[in-house]
Amino acid sequence: MEYSAIFHDMDKRFCYAIDKDLFVIRVQVKKDDMKEVILHYEDKYIPMERKDTRMTLPMKKVATSQFHDYYEAQLQMHLICLRYFFEFTDMQGEKVYYGNYEFDKECITNRDRMFDCPQNLREEEMFEVPQWAANKVVYQIFPSRFATTQPVDKELWYKAPITPMDDLHGNLRGIIEHLDYIKDLGIDVVYLTPIFKSNSCHKYDTIDYYQVDPSFGTTEDLKELVQKSHERGMKVVLDAVYNHTGREFFAFQDILEKGEKSKYLDWYFIDELPPRGEWGEIPNFKCFGYYGGMPKLNLKNPEVEKYITDVACYWIKECDIDGWRLDVGDEISHFFWKNFRKAIKAVKNNMLIIGEIWHYAGDFLEGDEWDTVMNYPFYLNLIDLLADEKINVSQFVQNLGYLKGRLNKKCYPLMWNLIDSHDTARFLHLCNDNKKKQHLAAAFQLLLPGMPMVYYGDEYAMPGANDPDCRRGMYWDEEYQDKEMYNWYKKLMQVRKTHACIVEGEMIETIANDDEDTIVMIRKNGEETIAMLFNCGNSAKEFNEYAEKHNLLTDSAFDGKVDGLDAAVIVL
Repeated sequence: MEYSAIFHDMDKRFCYAIDKDLFVIRVQVKKDDMKEVILHYEDKYIPMERKDTRMTLPMKKVATSQFHDYYEAQLQMHLICLRYFFEFTDMQGEKVYYGNYEFDKECITNRDRMFDCPQNLREEEMFEVPQWAANKVVYQIFPSRFATTQPVDKELWYKAPITPMDDLHGNLRGIIEHLDYIKDLGIDVVYLTPIFKSNSCHKYDTIDYYQVDPSFGTTEDLKELVQKSHERGMKVVLDAVYNHTGREFFAFQDILEKGEKSKYLDWYFIDELPPRGEWGEIPNFKCFGYYGGMPKLNLKNPEVEKYITDVACYWIKECDIDGWRLDVGDEISHFFWKNFRKAIKAVKNNMLIIGEIWHYAGDFLEGDEWDTVMNYPFYLNLIDLLADEKINVSQFVQNLGYLKGRLNKKCYPLMWNLIDSHDTARFLHLCNDNKKKQHLAAAFQLLLPGMPMVYYGDEYAMPGANDPDCRRGMYWDEEYQDKEMYNWYKKLMQVRKTHACIVEGEMIETIANDDEDTIVMIRKNGEETIAMLFNCGNSAKEFNEYAEKHNLLTDSAFDGKVDGLDAAVIVL
């Protein structure tokens, strides 16, 4: 038994309540080390002499990473405080007990030698997420390049490569006019990158947080967009750029004008006066990266915290938006986000809070800050598997298992699974225009649990290199559209929505075959059992054990073959 691999902590990732009197206990062990893991638990405060509350529960393996297995038990028990310990039996038959961070060869009877976790069992500390969001499909729009109500020269609209200075006049009314298109595709949530006043195309350098950028429209246009989205059963999420402002923001302009006499000096991190940060030089003030046009806000200042929080609450009240996506959220303190969550949830309890973070985000996802994150580990692993071909299918499954094993169960169905975004080159570009690879990537994205975030134009196989070229004008003319890819995306979304088992069912088995480059995932939900077959190789593969059963992606009997870089969804 590998003792050093065993890990458990009494925190909100390994021990927590998911409902009143319903608790989740998890433990990490070495991969393929354990034959059996049993949870022993009891009520801390009821003496044995009065009542024997001791219970045992076999734990299930729920995830596997490269080096570890994760076991879980869910227990129903009404109590004030839980005491518990683990019983491990490895593949060689060695048995050991683990409680209060100590190992014992004998079964633990002293409650002081058990784990004790009253702090995670209080109802008010449970991780509550918006139930409407679980496993919904998101559509990301870059407003200036999506659709316009103004005449734009066709040559300019489809210009490639595109530059930051190319104005395509995309606006909110253009989005409104295409809401039926978005709904028909199968989208549940419309996510817009920043729409507030700015002098840039991308709008991540805000000048006025209380004004919709005039090039996009008005507050009334935003209200109409939200209202008409709601009428179609879709939610609307906006981009929150609170880490930094633009140089033209009133507070920074006041510093430039008044220097030491400015009452806004403490709104930023100014090393010396006057502020300097021209293109190509390192600024003498903190900013996003080293971009002098994006000075970093001092959110430790109560005035700044209140200003930004008031902005977030204002747009919820004014336009009834449904969520905030938090730009560079990990560059802002936990202290701020805890207060931010309380403030906006008080205005609208089912608001969705999504953090932008490009790595593991467990410390932001403990129930008191964000609801979920953009799942860049998912993106990076798909790049490694399909675009760069750096990992095999087993490594891909294991890397995703790390997230599942360590994240709170409540937020896992809300992870924003993406294959590209406004910040990355298009997946198609990264695959050297191999559309079959994007075809398979879309299958992974839309058939796994979470909130798949489809970047506008992916459904038509839009190309595009790194920012800003990934932000080209949307393919509205048929001569540019890949209808086969569109139909594939639409079919995947349809199947996802009509068969809840695909994303909500219990994972019964995952088989990754490195020799064949195939992955089989079997899920069960009530009476329905579904096998998802992914062929990550270039040639067709045989899955004869599923032959003649119904393939949901073709609406026909499965012939037992999956083409190279393709997928099948089989009803068992």
